[in-house]
Parts: sequence; structure tokens; C-alpha cells
Amino acid sequence: MIRVDAIWLATEPMDMRAGTDMALARVVAVFGEAKPHCAYLSANRRTNRMKVLVHDGVGI
Repeated sequence: MIRVDAIWLATEPMDMRAGTDMALARVVAVFGEAKPHCAYLSANRRTNRMKVLVHDGVGI
């Protein structure tokens, strides 16, 4: 089971073609760091798709 203590929502759209590394770089640029046990949500420009990254303390 994945533990999630906080959920962070990005307010700017993200390209859904971005892979895990690019999405993680965006999280670090916007939020400063990827905190353990947090989920980061991003939507595309049309807001009909979402991407969720979960940091479990070891990796994404």
C-alpha cells in the first residue's frame, strides 16, 4: 500500500507526453523538492487528463 500524506496540485498545465524524469523535474522546479509520501497532480491544457506522481520515500 502506498502512503500519501499530502496532495499537491499544479496550477499550470503540463505536457502529458512528458515522462517520469521530465515530470519530476517540473515538480522540483515548481515546489522546490519532491517530498516523501506526497502526491503531485498535473493536468493537461484542456483539463481532460491528469498525471499523478507519488514519491514513496525511495523513488517516484
